[in-house]
Amino acid sequence: MAPAAVAARVLAKLEASRWSFGPAAASTRRAALQQMLRAKLGSATLVARLHEVLLAARAYPDDPALLAIVERALAGFGRRRDVRALRASLTDSGIAGCDIRFPFLAPTARRLAARWPRALEIDWPELDDANALEAWLPMLAHEGEVPGLDEYDYGLRGWLARLKAPGEADGAFMARGLAARLEQDEAVFERVHDGLAIPYRLRGDATTPSRTHARWPAHHVHFQREPFAGRPDLAASPPPHSIRALSAPEGERALALAMECMVTRSRDLDVFSWGDARDVRHVDCGDGLAFLMIGARPERRLLLESVYGFLTLKNGVPVGYVLTSALYRSAELAFNVFDTFRGAEAGPVYGKVVGMTRALFGADTFTIPPYQLGDGNDEAIESGAWWFYQKLGFRPHARAARTLMQRELARMHRAPGYRSGPAVLRKLARANLYCSLGPVRRDVLGELPFASAGLAVTQLIANKFAGNRARAAEVCDRDAQRLLGVRALAGWSADERHAWSRWAPLVTLLPGVSRWSVAERSALAEVIRAKGGQREDAFVRAFDAHPKLGMALATLMRSVRT
Repeated sequence: MAPAAVAARVLAKLEASRWSFGPAAASTRRAALQQMLRAKLGSATLVARLHEVLLAARAYPDDPALLAIVERALAGFGRRRDVRALRASLTDSGIAGCDIRFPFLAPTARRLAARWPRALEIDWPELDDANALEAWLPMLAHEGEVPGLDEYDYGLRGWLARLKAPGEADGAFMARGLAARLEQDEAVFERVHDGLAIPYRLRGDATTPSRTHARWPAHHVHFQREPFAGRPDLAASPPPHSIRALSAPEGERALALAMECMVTRSRDLDVFSWGDARDVRHVDCGDGLAFLMIGARPERRLLLESVYGFLTLKNGVPVGYVLTSALYRSAELAFNVFDTFRGAEAGPVYGKVVGMTRALFGADTFTIPPYQLGDGNDEAIESGAWWFYQKLGFRPHARAARTLMQRELARMHRAPGYRSGPAVLRKLARANLYCSLGPVRRDVLGELPFASAGLAVTQLIANKFAGNRARAAEVCDRDAQRLLGVRALAGWSADERHAWSRWAPLVTLLPGVSRWSVAERSALAEVIRAKGGQREDAFVRAFDAHPKLGMALATLMRSVRT
């Protein structure tokens, strides 16, 4: 058999057995990996597949001997001859030294431009509208350069070559220039930059983001010597072993790792992009499983629910991420496992996610939104995400979804081999799923119409202030201070004052606040202050500890006519 065919066959066996463990499996895996690492692979597909097998073995090593083999292989993977020869075909593979092409969103593009100014280029073959980009050139230039811009037609690419610094890449110039021009308002920078939909190419080298080297320091390695645990009992999910607040420098390293994981998988996640280095924690769940908990900068937080991103780590290797929104002792969860690690321990990890969320936010009800179940998400349909959650105890509240679920369960009972087809899964995915570990409640995320709170404020400004938002802000700020007995926000930070200005119109709309006790009104002021504090989960705990506030807000939201 030809060497290429032998390598392909050995690689296929490695992939098929990547989640098999025990002494025999470990011995076989070591021998197969050593054989593969000596081979020169003739196609980008084989190289990429070997790379992902190594990442899986690094996250779930059998023993110290295999870990040593994998560590050495990954440390030098970008220098392999076949990687260098096939570099162009390995674009977007996440392999060290290979290029990445993606229309990065504003905060990611700015970070990449600052860290790798020579490597972030415009991906010219993918640029759809050069005129839209060219129209911004006079805004990025000095006024003394404008006569030349008006007169000489060098085209967008030619002018960028003249405007950028020597050695600077044109994409880095655009991202940096837009950010500098719009530095007074990051929201405007974001809208302008992302509206231009600039396609980027990050030229790979030994320092640029990669999956190969993405790692968080792990002081102890957990060796996987037994099969994965079975389906967890969510009600019995334990809390984390420890939760440690990171220093600001450690937080910056966590943000950089989160960005690296998204960049190398052609993704962007807002809470990672706008993460606050002061609000990052390391959550240790034992057995090598940990999470980097990342909160958003105060100005990027939602008005009501609190959003955190969690980068999932196994022995320091990023294997996925979790997005949580929390309020009303409930949490909406978005759970993602990176492709390389699917088929491993998704169920047990999810159990740890629930235990962690209960401990952090005091949640007893969990919501899965339609997108995570497959509504507009083919990946979730293909993976059978709806039944994954159903088997963990999640159920729909919507009558149509409950009826369809019962019908499918009956068919499975009659024909054990039956599986719901894509069309059925898409119908099931139209409604939220819920899991209540306490009394079933309707005042939870997914049931409460949070958007109606914003609509109530819009109606207030239109009807009472004739659409004059500056006047509305001034009057509502004053009225809310008087209502809650707050004196000029003395001692509040800029972020806390910003939270107050956002909440002030809502405070004036909450039913019955004027009849609350002085202590209850003062507590509401502290809830709002916590929204602008260093760690946003403090807002969740303060809100949920104020039952009158929760009931008043729910009443308001449900009363709004849409």
